[in-house]
Amino acid sequence: MRKCHLNTCPVGIATQNPELRKLFTGDPQHIVNFFTFIAMELREIMAELGFRTINEMVGKAKTLKVRTDLDHWKLQSLDLSPILYEREVNSNVGIYHQFDQDHELENILDRKLIADWKAGKTEVSYPIINIDRSAGAMLSYEISLKHKAKGLPTDSFNVNFTGSAGQSFGVFLAKGVKFNLEGEANDYVGKGLSGGKIVIKPPRESTFVPHENIIIGNVAFYGATSGRAFINGLGGERFCVRNSGAETVVEGVGDHGCEYMTGGKVIILGNVGKNFAAGMSGGVAYAFNPNDDFAINCNTEMVDIDQPDTNDLADVKSMVEEHLAETNSKMASYILNDWEALSKYFIKVMPHDMKRVLAEQKQQEEKVA
Repeated sequence: MRKCHLNTCPVGIATQNPELRKLFTGDPQHIVNFFTFIAMELREIMAELGFRTINEMVGKAKTLKVRTDLDHWKLQSLDLSPILYEREVNSNVGIYHQFDQDHELENILDRKLIADWKAGKTEVSYPIINIDRSAGAMLSYEISLKHKAKGLPTDSFNVNFTGSAGQSFGVFLAKGVKFNLEGEANDYVGKGLSGGKIVIKPPRESTFVPHENIIIGNVAFYGATSGRAFINGLGGERFCVRNSGAETVVEGVGDHGCEYMTGGKVIILGNVGKNFAAGMSGGVAYAFNPNDDFAINCNTEMVDIDQPDTNDLADVKSMVEEHLAETNSKMASYILNDWEALSKYFIKVMPHDMKRVLAEQKQQEEKVA
């Protein structure tokens, strides 16, 4: 029916409306019966083939036969023998889960970070490579275990990285932890960011122009709830998708930026890709738009494009100043050095419904006053 997002499901499945839910005729026992029948039929087929367990079936390609009763031109030159080839393996090779796998979790980078934090260190430095994935996740868990959502005092544990970070750099980073990365990072930077701070900038010896080059991968700050991030370079696609509270500054983003965003703040000092703000229901975004071409890439189904007021620009300036201080961004320096002239090129993106709610709140406050 394609109504799953509207809460009007006519058969009472994808809805929380109690009246519509009455229309659902399903019963948990139906599912139990269905899977019981599947299991019964599977056992019958396995018995015909001479197998008692699923594990016995794994890898027995000789029991598979190619059908010869199909007359189709696409099958005339199709040779499946490489797929159906059954290779003999030694008993020390597992073809299903016969042996536990060693994920080498005892040696990952977070173990060192946790030891440093527990030792009372306030600043440490480490190289990082692309197999160092989810850096910060276990550290944040240990901090949350002891300090709950309160976390640590701001920037009380600083980690300086150099290199190419693997996926999910700074994932779930707890409040009070600051990750400085001189290099680049893969997808999912800052996923679920939970109060921490992430700063990413190019290596100091690099010669490329940061605001013209991608420095982090796709889906950065997915589902972030709080915290700040400063990216001296371009982000990939789906930047800040489902962001609900983090505040970020970036030099430009790819397609689908701020998709399904529900809160937080995004400041973009460069271009955006197509379909910006699709499904954006909360939060606010500001984009530096000197070429007046932002609108062609913005999905305005749920948002308006406005001129920021004085308070908005003061907020943007403060964030850009922090971006400059953290990353030494040339783009930030360029804008701030001529703020009076260039600040007029910022535009503001905010959801229709959020604007309406804020306007109603303001009216109510005025009435009370």
